[in-house]
Amino acid sequence: MAVDARILIVARDDLRAGPLAEGLDRLGWRTITARGPYAALAALGDLPIEAVIVDLASAGPDTQSLARRLKAAVAPRRLPVIAIGEPDGAQMQAFDLTLSPPLHPAQAALRLESLVRTAIAEEEFELRLETFGERGRRMDLPEPQPSPFRILAVGEPAPQFLALSNALKRSGAEVVGAFTAYTAFDYLHERAFDSVVLWAGDNQQEALSIAAGMRRNTRLFHIPAMLYLKAESYVTMSEAFHRGVSDVASPETPEVETARRVMELARNYRRGESIRGALEKARSSGLMDAATGLFTRDLFAAHLARLTSAARERARPLSICVLRVADKPETVWARQNGWLDRAIPQIGSMVGRLVRVEDTAARLAPEVFALALPATNQNAARAAAERIAAVIGCTAFDAGEDRPPFVCEFDIGVAQIEGGEGAVKALERAAARALQREAS
Repeated sequence: MAVDARILIVARDDLRAGPLAEGLDRLGWRTITARGPYAALAALGDLPIEAVIVDLASAGPDTQSLARRLKAAVAPRRLPVIAIGEPDGAQMQAFDLTLSPPLHPAQAALRLESLVRTAIAEEEFELRLETFGERGRRMDLPEPQPSPFRILAVGEPAPQFLALSNALKRSGAEVVGAFTAYTAFDYLHERAFDSVVLWAGDNQQEALSIAAGMRRNTRLFHIPAMLYLKAESYVTMSEAFHRGVSDVASPETPEVETARRVMELARNYRRGESIRGALEKARSSGLMDAATGLFTRDLFAAHLARLTSAARERARPLSICVLRVADKPETVWARQNGWLDRAIPQIGSMVGRLVRVEDTAARLAPEVFALALPATNQNAARAAAERIAAVIGCTAFDAGEDRPPFVCEFDIGVAQIEGGEGAVKALERAAARALQREAS
């Protein structure tokens, strides 16, 4: 149903939009299609749309103006707008990302996930600027890096692949070559790259395994990977995108066009990284809990009030989780003998690393942690809290030489901000649910 739509597709016909909408619906990204600018703006006014996809072939001549109007219609909510087509350089700047047709639904889903998260992170950065500014701490605005895009080209030195590398260099990129998967991962762990190009020559499965390996690594997860297929490839588009590839090109595509697509992926990635890096710097603001690096109780309360107001203004969900160290027999012993106090800094640090960069993690009391998860409903928030608790529950903490290590379990309470509800009330509901779990 349209009321559940997350993605708006703007297209005058279903030539491209029809198959894309059907595929995204199957992947959980429910769509609604608008046939023109006015219908698109009306849909944005009625529905909590998370992102827009514009078919340039049927969107009319002034696409740059259309992208800006769509974004302005939902301000201050950040709205990613993706273009399908081959725009010129001026048009590209109006869109968050430009992808060449045909756009496979799995490819679109991957890019939507990344862009929506970046938009939420940008909103969070704006709110933290205000919260920290009230306390005399300044957060630096993310500045685009002036250095050339760094591209890792992985594969055998085939003529087509060398031609693409040369095209990337002519586009201003710094290209580093790696002949094997082992060398590629060595480079990826040693240096920072904005995009990876995988040559699927005679060993196409190795190229796919590199992409899949990047998606399994938290540090490399967001780096886009372009799969460059040889003409007689047996790899299907669906297989490639489900293995984590960001885009696919073939030798029939002109090297200049493929290079432009790689540079576009790199541009989008660097923008997201600048926002994530700016949010990470909050840890060194001097306002955090000294032992764990998390928000203090008072700082969290102030920021949560701002998050609640912003969620209402942006028509986004907001959920709060409370995680309290459970009173299990071994935990009680560790508390009584001081070992739990020694473990709390490590536990808090783990909580901070296990949340998304746009989430706010706090230490409310010696053994109580809280999470504020923007743009997250209650079910997703509970899943996130249980995942964090499960990871920490698998960690053994020192209990001295004469006793085996102990583990920590959590009582978890989750509450989604309801219409008209204040931040304190929602936090109290989450805390009460955590206490109910303790009693049960």
